[in-house]
Amino acid sequence: MEPTAAKKKVPNPADVHVGARIRMRRMILGISQEKLGMALGVTFQQVQKYEKGATRVGAGRLLEIANFLSVPVSYFFETAVFEALETRGPNGAIVTAINEFDQFVKSSEGIKLNNAFLGINDPAVRRHLLDLVVSMSRTGQVS
Repeated sequence: MEPTAAKKKVPNPADVHVGARIRMRRMILGISQEKLGMALGVTFQQVQKYEKGATRVGAGRLLEIANFLSVPVSYFFETAVFEALETRGPNGAIVTAINEFDQFVKSSEGIKLNNAFLGINDPAVRRHLLDLVVSMSRTGQVS
């Protein structure tokens, strides 16, 4: 009898969401994983695990993170889509599909785009830029 292969642990969607919010706030503030880790007394690898949702963040640790990142603890639960769309995978297992918009906003690309857009002070320029992006997406020029 062969030993069974160890099951790969799938992170809880709530842990993934909280981790993504930690990453997003850290990046908005321009703080490195190493600097956050030092403030918490953990390695940057541990911060990576928190941000990926691979390691659950306990209540006390979440409070420390919130204080360091200057946000209330509730910040990490805002915009949560825990009732994410569920679809059946090829083997019949439930696969959770994460909201694409939420994923983009939390990405480094989304954060940079948002910060740059907010840095444009002239409302007319922002509107023209938005119109340009919308027109490009309709013609298939944006991938």
